[in-house]
Amino acid sequence: MNSEEPDLPRSREANARLHAMVPGGAHTYAKGEDQYPENLAPVISHGRGAHVWDVDGNRYIEYGSGLRSVSLGHAHPRVTEAVRRELDRGGNFVRPSILEVEAAERFLATVPTAEMVKFAKNGSDATTAAVRLARAATGRPRVAVCADHPFFSVDDWFIGTTPMSAGVPAATGDLTVAFPYGDLAATEELLTRHRDEVACLVLEPATHAEPPPGYLAGLRELADRYGCVLVFDEMITGFRWSEAGAQGLYGVAPDLSTFGKALGNGFAVSALAGRRDLMERGGLRHSGERVFLLSTTHGAETHALAAAMAVQSTYTEEGVSARLHALGERLAAGVREAAASMGVGDHVVVRGRASNLVFATLDENGQPSQPYRTLFLRRLLAGGVLAPSFVVSSALGDDDIDRTVDVVAEACAVYRKALDAADPTPWMAGRAVKPVFRRLA
Repeated sequence: MNSEEPDLPRSREANARLHAMVPGGAHTYAKGEDQYPENLAPVISHGRGAHVWDVDGNRYIEYGSGLRSVSLGHAHPRVTEAVRRELDRGGNFVRPSILEVEAAERFLATVPTAEMVKFAKNGSDATTAAVRLARAATGRPRVAVCADHPFFSVDDWFIGTTPMSAGVPAATGDLTVAFPYGDLAATEELLTRHRDEVACLVLEPATHAEPPPGYLAGLRELADRYGCVLVFDEMITGFRWSEAGAQGLYGVAPDLSTFGKALGNGFAVSALAGRRDLMERGGLRHSGERVFLLSTTHGAETHALAAAMAVQSTYTEEGVSARLHALGERLAAGVREAAASMGVGDHVVVRGRASNLVFATLDENGQPSQPYRTLFLRRLLAGGVLAPSFVVSSALGDDDIDRTVDVVAEACAVYRKALDAADPTPWMAGRAVKPVFRRLA
């Protein structure tokens, strides 16, 4: 197997041009050059299925495609065909398109715990709309977010709680409080301490670990008892857990939920869904004070809604959620075996639901390590694997998984050498990759 690092002169030039014009060199922080080893941040030319090619002509098996959004693989024929059908028919009108009717009906049939839906372009807008709606419905100012989940919105109510809070008034951040995942007692203590102040509980219903037995039902009961709105952020769990999201899998209905990412297979579409009595506050069929819920120029572009409908049909008709789980289980087993065989099973650790795998890189003391992550990513890239995570798409084949496991084994052999030396520096070939949320550049 070729384990030489790819030559990326065109990518390096493109990165330099990006940094000259675009703050951070990317339009999403998680796609930034700082997330990859020095001089090994490929700029993508195109993708098909589970593979992408950079502008230098190198091909990679790709994981975590589009920050988990491209779950069917790039240029999926069923999705692209649906999009092409709409492109010659116009994309945005002065009144709703008939596709808005059809897309809403399809979504509510797919997520039957929801009674109404409103589409937007990104997850941040949808989740912020849920928060605004909860505050309006309850008359309360505070938002309680799960402290163990990394991201909910680019808006001030959340970003003010992160290390990148520059530009957010402290008073705004102070209105957001946090509760730990899986701990009902701590959440009840928070609700008691801020009695009659918390408008909503916002969390991902599941992430890298299954919810403890009874946990989601317990949150549902707490929200009811303390009069706050339960909001599930299903940006990641939507479709990857089941077509109806985690709420469909675990059988606990939130008051509001937000979907995105996999919903469009890379096309920009998100959704706010939930109880009719809450959602109608942003509509015309009520007598109360109006809530400016979601009103976006491009929120219902025809081609994006067509993509969403094609994605939902593909998932339900082809059993995509089950395929994602099967692929992930094969990958996780192979990576764990490879890591163990190279003596680093306690240091290269695969975590999460099979359809949403991530990996941890731990140092000689068992602590998370960005330098060791850098070493690991370098070796993956050398083997033609682009993997900030091990989140699978349904376009992967068994041969892709097998090749990935072989590359991981080579990477783990180098990892073992670094552990024995108690110093990964010689194998990093440059600065360490960095976490997204940090105060200084």
